[in-house]
Amino acid sequence: MYKAADNRYEQMSYERCGRSGLKLPRVSLGLWQNFGLEKSLEEQKEVIFCAFDHGITHFDLANNYGSPAVGLAEENFGKILHTEMEGYRDEMIISTKAGFDMWPGPYGNWGSRKYLMASLDQSLKRMGLEYVDIFYHHRPDPETPLEETMGALSDIVRQGKALYVGISNYQEPEARKAMEILKNNGTPCLIHQPRYNMLDRWVEDGLLEALEEAGAGCIAYSPLAQGALTDRYLKGIPQGSRASRGATSIQERYLSPEKLEMIGKLNEIALSRGQSLAQMALLWILRKPQITSVLVGASSSGQLKNSMASLQGPAFTAEELEAIDNILKKE
Repeated sequence: MYKAADNRYEQMSYERCGRSGLKLPRVSLGLWQNFGLEKSLEEQKEVIFCAFDHGITHFDLANNYGSPAVGLAEENFGKILHTEMEGYRDEMIISTKAGFDMWPGPYGNWGSRKYLMASLDQSLKRMGLEYVDIFYHHRPDPETPLEETMGALSDIVRQGKALYVGISNYQEPEARKAMEILKNNGTPCLIHQPRYNMLDRWVEDGLLEALEEAGAGCIAYSPLAQGALTDRYLKGIPQGSRASRGATSIQERYLSPEKLEMIGKLNEIALSRGQSLAQMALLWILRKPQITSVLVGASSSGQLKNSMASLQGPAFTAEELEAIDNILKKE
């Protein structure tokens, strides 16, 4: 049976989530990759134990994580929780989501009340939980009325199946509407989970300000641009990597020749700061006052520790931020 490190809370800093009473670790663990079929359960345990031993209390899932074995990440996390960590449940923030394609037919996708209610019930069963701490709508639905989707989230809180609710992948205008509906329902939006990294900065065009005005937190996913903002691609796309296998999302979004040139220049600044590129990329996001936490993935405890080391990095100078901005503006 796992026993957590006694000094775990000395190794992490925590930030209040918007105007709520909830604090999140500055680095959270996302189970999008490596917690389905990719790694053995023992390897998954190693990463989760390492995270908790270092003060990471927030574990982020979704109904479809574990792809192609959708739902397997929740199942595996539930097994680890109940066999090794059950005594620590009240020290954990566990989140899950629904909004992407999950099962066949018209009721297994998007944002209807039918789908969200059924999906959360399935997630709770897979993890063996009575409630999750945060339940998100994973992406906007272009057809379902926003009032229906947000109403379902509000009722989920009232039913005790989630303590808080959030939204993910919402642009500023729709995020403002969603947060207003939730506020009027008496179940304010705790947090928004957008994609945000040095190469993908759309949240800076009004969304961060909207969240601040509404008193909602922000947790950035894909802060390392699916691995592009690490040392992996500094010499181009290595043979055998995920990005080398055809038109993958990472290749299309982040690994054009122009962006690879930018990544190389960013790496030079990171080295001058005594950091890895990944550590600098995480700290660059965390410097923003609206950012509560960053969601990192990890295939090993060593990779996770490298990400957490970003918290000990030096503050950015005005000159460094200007140099970074000049590089990114060439995008």
